Amino acid sequence: MRKLITNARVVSPDLDLARAAVLIEGDRIEAVIEGNNLPSVDHKLDAAGKLLIPGFIDIHSHGADGADVCDDSLDSLRHIALRKLQEGVTTWLPTTLTQPREKLKSIAAKVAAFRDQGGLTRCPGMHVEGPFINKERAGAQNPQYVRPPDFAEIEELHAIMPALVLSLAPEMPGAIELIEGCRALGITCSAAHTSATAAQVFAACDAGLTHLTHYGNAMTPLHHREIGVIGAGMVDDRLMIELISDLIHLSPDMLRLVFTTIPIDRLMMITDSVAASWIVEGEISLGGLEVVVKDKIARLKEGGALAGSTLLANEGFRNLVGATGLPLHEVIKVTSWNQARSLGLEDLGKVAPGFLADLVLLNNDYTVFKTFVGGEER
Repeated sequence: MRKLITNARVVSPDLDLARAAVLIEGDRIEAVIEGNNLPSVDHKLDAAGKLLIPGFIDIHSHGADGADVCDDSLDSLRHIALRKLQEGVTTWLPTTLTQPREKLKSIAAKVAAFRDQGGLTRCPGMHVEGPFINKERAGAQNPQYVRPPDFAEIEELHAIMPALVLSLAPEMPGAIELIEGCRALGITCSAAHTSATAAQVFAACDAGLTHLTHYGNAMTPLHHREIGVIGAGMVDDRLMIELISDLIHLSPDMLRLVFTTIPIDRLMMITDSVAASWIVEGEISLGGLEVVVKDKIARLKEGGALAGSTLLANEGFRNLVGATGLPLHEVIKVTSWNQARSLGLEDLGKVAPGFLADLVLLNNDYTVFKTFVGGEER
């Protein structure tokens, strides 16, 4: 079936067309058309000037609207995915927490079943956050289940459901060997919940580390005599940087600093959303820890540490546009294209011929009007 979305402002990396049409053939984009010479199609949608962009790729998200990946439930995964579609997310990596080994295996099996059922977001793999982290930087991860790096454990999970990303503390004994093993399997390793020095991060990069998880949070800060993980992210071009753009985990000034000092091609927006997203007030559980949600901010009941975010992807995009002042065709790179490149997700992240028709139509206030996966409205 041939479909045509007309009268759209089409924004893609390095592309901003005030009025254009997008022709979809099957599950792919056949053409982006300017002007009035439009082909005949089976179905036509008038976008009425709305913003048409690549669907968001959320590579770090634990949950939404009361449901958590660590519920170990297929129903929870489907509920999260439905909410993600309402945020404009077309590709999602279900993200785990620091949990017992057998539970992580069971969760991986549920994620594989969710992927196989299809019909909602794309799910090319999962993001395993922990359990190989530094207890001193556990944050909202449950320290009860933190354990030493174990390649056999991640290899076992990866066999059940591809682990596209593993977040770990690179300074822990055995972490370098684990990173090397993951690189051989095609697993992207990311530094997280870490007290590493910059030198330890650089050594991990030599072994295959390529990402920094929720940059600025649960990691060593920038200091003029030891630049830490934050400084390493600024100076090492091998590293892709995750940014929670809720204006809480990173202030608007910090976002401006990041976009000024780090090339935009290395930045990736994430939500790091937990079950508290879509909830304004209330209480939830996060990996066995009690969390209080107040004014859309999630914090541990004990200690008050930030416990993931309640960010919606479309709001994150809006926040980045406002904080950076950059043109849309630049900011859009950090919402999908950079993630696709960094993880080898082919044919995703652009509104261009040959790419999969994973698209989102946004209203002028950045609320979601429609979301398409493979050209199908979801």
